[in-house]
Amino acid sequence: MEINKLYSNKGNLLQHVYIIKPKVFEDCRGFFYESWNQILFSKAVGENVKFMQDNHSSSKAGVLRGLHYQIDPKPQGKLVRCISGSVFDVAVDIRKSSSTFGEWTSIVLDNKNKFMIWIPVGFAHGFLSLEENSEVIYKVSELWSKEQDRSIKWNDKRINIRWPLKDINCSEPILSEKDSKAPFLKNADVFN
Repeated sequence: MEINKLYSNKGNLLQHVYIIKPKVFEDCRGFFYESWNQILFSKAVGENVKFMQDNHSSSKAGVLRGLHYQIDPKPQGKLVRCISGSVFDVAVDIRKSSSTFGEWTSIVLDNKNKFMIWIPVGFAHGFLSLEENSEVIYKVSELWSKEQDRSIKWNDKRINIRWPLKDINCSEPILSEKDSKAPFLKNADVFN
């Protein structure tokens, strides 16, 4: 397993956000890799994260899910991977006290590279499906809570995420009602 740090859209290191590249063993039969190992993961991220729930979504091309997070007292860290298709995955720092507040990073996750991204508490998460039937599986460190569930507007100019909509011939993403009504960062409940 290889762990790499990620940098923001402004070139700053985003503390505690990691891309995880599993060691994949391939031969004429197909492939095998260890997608989860508590000891290696805890050592890599420097904390003992206890996962409470696994989520699995399937999205058509052009579906944008996010930017989602949960506030205290039930914040979520997420370990995200794409097992079918491909997604443009994004993490946004929403910790007011952070020097990288409002900055974001992205990576393409797909069934070929088998990368995972660790998005710790204090970051909002979203992704754009780049292909039909893109399936994303993610572990979360806290159970879902309707009371703590929050979103930030996907096209907030303050954050200015460069979603690759043109690359998939999409003028507007397909959004849930919740995501279409999400507040901008300046009006969102964020972390201190």
